[in-house]
Amino acid sequence: MRVFSEIESLQADFPGFMIWRETIMGRVTYVARARAEGTNPCVVTARSLERLRVRLEEPLVPFDPTRPNVARVYDYLLGGKTNFAADRDEAARLLEVYPLLRELARENRQFLTRAVAHVARQGITQFIDVGAGLPTSPNTHEIAQQADPAARVAYVDNDPVVITHARCLLAKNAGVVAVPGDLRDPDAILGSPALAGLIDLAEPVCVLLVAVLHFLDTPTAAKVTAAFTRAMAPGSYLVLSVGHAGPGDMTAIHRAYTAARLHHHAREDIGAFFSGLDLIPPGLVDARSWHPPGAGPPGADSRGTERAATVLAGAGRKPALPRRTSHHQAPAERSGPPG
Repeated sequence: MRVFSEIESLQADFPGFMIWRETIMGRVTYVARARAEGTNPCVVTARSLERLRVRLEEPLVPFDPTRPNVARVYDYLLGGKTNFAADRDEAARLLEVYPLLRELARENRQFLTRAVAHVARQGITQFIDVGAGLPTSPNTHEIAQQADPAARVAYVDNDPVVITHARCLLAKNAGVVAVPGDLRDPDAILGSPALAGLIDLAEPVCVLLVAVLHFLDTPTAAKVTAAFTRAMAPGSYLVLSVGHAGPGDMTAIHRAYTAARLHHHAREDIGAFFSGLDLIPPGLVDARSWHPPGAGPPGADSRGTERAATVLAGAGRKPALPRRTSHHQAPAERSGPPG
């Protein structure tokens, strides 16, 4: 009865939301859904009423639809509908400079799908998708939970619009959480109570940094990947992809892209982001050519000609601890589905 009384009290303090408690897959979640359309956030979830109150007290975050947004431009390139005229205009400028950009975005998304499916087949059930962007099906959690319905995914982004959409779409999935966080501050992400409530960093995890590191300069990107690698338990995975082009082509794309500043990373620097990890074959390659062991030969579309700009992609596994601590070792990578 005490819980119901506390819910009624919270409801009285926030009359613009309907608040209830539900249990999904054995996990108790408190949900607040806005009564009026257009409220930001429209859905808020938390593991306790105290945390729900804190999140409801956070100020509403305005956004400007007249300025292009990184997540919405990418959403448009993928054929999504969560974008505005400014985002479509930005995409049009980029496509004029490099007409294959929409194809690169789709190839990058397909790489994410293959990488998550492969890692899930190795028995990994925890995923941290940093810079996740707007939800686009198949989402990381859909891919992971297809392999194991108990898989858990934390979507991390510093864009309040992304977090709002993620909470609206994912509020019914107890194995998913949307975590506000800045890629440039991995320690804050890893120490977030919202992330800790779902992800156990003492166990193997997969960290995804897909199409985000080109928004950081090379030294910062190296520090970010190193921080996540240090925090991961042995047997964990790092999956990343980075836009890559020659100096002349990159300069033209940089000038056309106004939603954020882009940075060029040399191929060897991108390879160094996997420092301390064992690269999974085929290594660091064009995203369309990344097909993991046991997945069958690449399709014909992955054997295209060289392009001026591309997406370099790869995945690495953190080695197990030395034999003297073998009781903590993670199982060796498998090439196919579990038997």
